[in-house]
Amino acid sequence: MKFTLDARSDINLIRGYAAGEVHFADLVQRAPCIVTADRLILDWQAREVHTLGAADLEPVFALQPDVVLLGTGARQIFPGSEVRRAFAVRRIGLEVMDLGAACRTYNILVQEERRVAAMLFPGGADEGR
Repeated sequence: MKFTLDARSDINLIRGYAAGEVHFADLVQRAPCIVTADRLILDWQAREVHTLGAADLEPVFALQPDVVLLGTGARQIFPGSEVRRAFAVRRIGLEVMDLGAACRTYNILVQEERRVAAMLFPGGADEGR
């Protein structure tokens, strides 16, 4: 799906997504990544939602968001209790949704100037589980 927005040019917006990829401006990202209004972390070490652990969350916690959207590919996949507990202890909201819903929600919240981060898993190993 491609988005058309009349939006600010000084923030990171998701321009579109498809099976296995997310589009940011002139970049197509196929690996898991983290995005905020002013940061795009493309070398995130996390690989699958099923193996996501507390150590994988440190880059997103360093950004100090109020809410984090976890986009889990073509279908919604909930992370383990260790991940949910790490967010609860820090009083950071965690919303789990499929990739498309996470991309759309991120764009709305970031344009409302909310302190939002999205951890996006475009697809791959988690698909079909």
